[in-house]
Amino acid sequence: MQQRKMPPRRLAELSVLTAVSLIMFIIEMQLPPVVPVPGVKLGLANIITVYAVYCCEPYEAVMVFAARVLLGSLFSGNVTALIFSISGGVLCLLGMLLLRRFTDADMMIPASVIGAVLHNVGQTAAAVFVMNTTAVITYLPYLMFSGCVAGAFTGTCAYLTVKRIKRKQ
Repeated sequence: MQQRKMPPRRLAELSVLTAVSLIMFIIEMQLPPVVPVPGVKLGLANIITVYAVYCCEPYEAVMVFAARVLLGSLFSGNVTALIFSISGGVLCLLGMLLLRRFTDADMMIPASVIGAVLHNVGQTAAAVFVMNTTAVITYLPYLMFSGCVAGAFTGTCAYLTVKRIKRKQ
């Protein structure tokens, strides 16, 4: 089996993306909640995930996401959050990678909104499993609404970042 070697420059670029997403994750943990509803947050680190989905190879986006989720869980000291982050994040990432196959970067904002909703669905599924009750599903519409707002915000930030980087090149 032949191994693919990643050029050092590309590895450094992906490392910077991972570091920036971790910094955004940690900063958001320090901020007071935007809305005093459990589970609702902007998801600033997802700006990098959306950017990686549209500007990197799919396996590179998966690597950045996986490193951010695992290291974020370690840094926050909240292993339970890892279950929710992985379940929501994997569903979100798969949905956005699928959308990327059929859309270009101009559809980044709607893809981010759909990804955020899928993230909420994945987290709610994990909550049903962890809490062993389907009662948490009643919370899903509220999470999906906030996910649409947060997804539009993170998608807009990623879109503007891509536009600005392309303008400078």
